[in-house]
Amino acid sequence: MPAQAAVEETTAAATTAAATTAAATPAAATPAAATPAAATTAAATTAPATTAPATPAAAAVDAADERPLVAHTKKYALEKLAPAALQTDRERVSRDTIEDLRGLGLLNHLAPLEFGGAGLDRYADRRLHELLAYADLNVWLIWAQHAPTVARIAGTLNSEDGGSHPLVEPVLRGELLIGAALSDVRRYPTGNLTARRSRDGWTVNGTVSWFSGWGLNEAAVLAAVDPESEQVILALVPIDEHYRATPLALQALSGSRTERVRILDVVVPDAYALAVKPLAEWQHSDNSAAGNAGSQFFGLGRRILDEIAGEPHGTGVAEAWLPYLMGLRARAYELADAVLDGGDPDASLSERLSLKVRAGEALTTLSRALVVARAGRGLPADNTAQLHARSVLFLQVQGQTRAERTAQLDAIANSVPRLA
Repeated sequence: MPAQAAVEETTAAATTAAATTAAATPAAATPAAATPAAATTAAATTAPATTAPATPAAAAVDAADERPLVAHTKKYALEKLAPAALQTDRERVSRDTIEDLRGLGLLNHLAPLEFGGAGLDRYADRRLHELLAYADLNVWLIWAQHAPTVARIAGTLNSEDGGSHPLVEPVLRGELLIGAALSDVRRYPTGNLTARRSRDGWTVNGTVSWFSGWGLNEAAVLAAVDPESEQVILALVPIDEHYRATPLALQALSGSRTERVRILDVVVPDAYALAVKPLAEWQHSDNSAAGNAGSQFFGLGRRILDEIAGEPHGTGVAEAWLPYLMGLRARAYELADAVLDGGDPDASLSERLSLKVRAGEALTTLSRALVVARAGRGLPADNTAQLHARSVLFLQVQGQTRAERTAQLDAIANSVPRLA
């Protein structure tokens, strides 16, 4: 699979129903899910009627559970990450967790085989994103900033500069955790990182609005704009004394170590540049990738549905909404594959963006349903209903472009019910 394709399908943070319900379930079957729906609970939340048929893309994601790395990740996610998700949200993702991911092979699964990569296709990679998002979105976010970048870096191996970059081999072997500072390019010409050309490279200055994994990352991938040439410089650089971090008091994904980072005169030698491309080309590709409903929506959505199904009054809601969520998943993966295979970043962009908005709306409704099902038990901060509600809010703005924000707000404006 081409490295760039792997990057484009898993960024924005990790871009993207099931052939059968059982195959799609990250957790063990919930006994309550088999209980007949009560009429009163079914009426509590009405699911849209649209249900897409299973597609080869969704079925291939389900089948990936048979791959050893996916199976090991699933076991780890369900047995260790998921039970500790509330604690992780309070205390932040630990270095031990990163070491666990490294031990599983998740820090270089997209690297070439000779560097210890797992040789996974896009479907197995999507499944990994679903499983980690199902278990703990804080952990998923830090990992999802790192994992796609490994594939991008692998694509530099045969380039003139790629072989001379001192960080390439350690990254490909899973020895370094990378942070990503890419999204501020969307704020150009104000608010972005700026690159100024020097004799042998660039000097980068500015502020990274959101940098996840701070304190755990040993290197960063920076995207900075040279205002004179309007080119984007993508560079892999070590984290050193030129970085100044300020904590963000986030109410959503507070365990993700997301901070605002000031970058002061970071020198980027030519050999450290992974790519230099026109700003317009970068923006075009970014808008396409950000238009996909990523696997994190469907991992977290399934977690919420499973918890709703475990509530005495929630079975009807879970049974009503599961086909719809899986239908969105199937169509989202089908359209994402069409872009990757066809090479046209504009293909079905309006439909892909609409699917992403609908996925966000579905998760918003389901997180509310979980609070309702738990009544007062769902209000304390140490209840997963609150954790999931905050996580859903995060997904509403993660990787958000101007086009997506407009689509989201238009959908809200157009959904006002009539009084009569």
